[in-house]
Amino acid sequence: MASFSGFDEQTLERFADLMVGFGANVQKGQIVAIGAEIGKEEVARALAASAYRHGARFVDVAYFDPHVKHARLANADPQTLEFVPSWFGERILALGDQRCARIGLSGPAAPGLFDDIDPALVGKDQLPAVKESGTVVNAATTNWTIGPCPSQEWAELVFPDLEPGAALERLAEALVHVCRLDEDDPVAAWRGRAAVLTDAAAKVTERRFDALHFEGPGTNLVVGLLPTSNFLAAQFETVDGIEHMPNIPSEEIFSVPDPLRTEGVVRATKPLVLGGSIIEGLEVEFKGGKATRIDAEKNAEILRGYCERDEGASRLGEVALVDGEGRIGKLGTTFFDTLLDENAASHIALGSAYGMCLDGDDDRDRINLSRIHVDFMIGSHEMSVTGVGADGTRTPVLMADEWQL
Repeated sequence: MASFSGFDEQTLERFADLMVGFGANVQKGQIVAIGAEIGKEEVARALAASAYRHGARFVDVAYFDPHVKHARLANADPQTLEFVPSWFGERILALGDQRCARIGLSGPAAPGLFDDIDPALVGKDQLPAVKESGTVVNAATTNWTIGPCPSQEWAELVFPDLEPGAALERLAEALVHVCRLDEDDPVAAWRGRAAVLTDAAAKVTERRFDALHFEGPGTNLVVGLLPTSNFLAAQFETVDGIEHMPNIPSEEIFSVPDPLRTEGVVRATKPLVLGGSIIEGLEVEFKGGKATRIDAEKNAEILRGYCERDEGASRLGEVALVDGEGRIGKLGTTFFDTLLDENAASHIALGSAYGMCLDGDDDRDRINLSRIHVDFMIGSHEMSVTGVGADGTRTPVLMADEWQL
């Protein structure tokens, strides 16, 4: 029997165990922090139960209510919308200091909630995201993961032509598939996929390209790389040696770009959900590494607001490549959720960079720093990615979603 989330009881338990035991790799005696939005209680509780079965000492669930955020945007002094109480960031830093595990749930909780709010105001309030999350990730002091949580509201956004019950069933089936829960051993299946991605990352890294050139409909973009930029797959290790998989699902290899050397125009190939709103038809132009023009068919002001937060917010902190062998892209579905959509297509991110993508410390003071990290999808079957050497030589890397190296 399907639950409120759309997962039946057995599937919900398997999902929770995959997230806890493999994704975050919760250790006996750890404190586990779970982040969820109102409406995701059933899945959050399943995660908590699994965490305790895995030996957690304490599980702390923090719920964010987007309706309270709406009340703030609609009624508060606009000059106060960027304010974040200190304890939000202090909590994240404390989780790192105490070597805790962190688990987050993605998926739109209230689609369209902010449609009646000025997009420029939505861009000012970025909660529940806080800048300290990037600090903890780069310090590798927590083992963490994020996974998708089905809901009725999300299902109706993705499958508007289906009846509500059928839409939820369809979404749950899709998430089971992309999370590889339809395999007898999902962990083994993920380890096999991770091995393919790790190999691809190593091959791209070995070439030591000076830049990557993206070419496709509406896109002609050159993203410079640093001399010590390494490509990684989403298999991380904490400073204490705890291996974990930050995203389930994860189909990407990613690296840190040179924040001063991005040139050209890029057109997003999927909608971007940001601050609870949907940005459609996004197009960004870069000059000297900086986003100098941000246009969209809908809600461009939201991303413009994010990019005004600090100097690094309008520069790139990540470049990621996604091949066609992952399960998400093959579905041909736009999920309106960054976790899933970014793993269906190559993407770039404005804002903070991941320091673990560097080989040594020679370029550490050159990576981008920011309070934000916003991924948006630019890949498609029509997109070609070419590696450009320091001497100008060009090498195909990803063509028609297939690796060329």
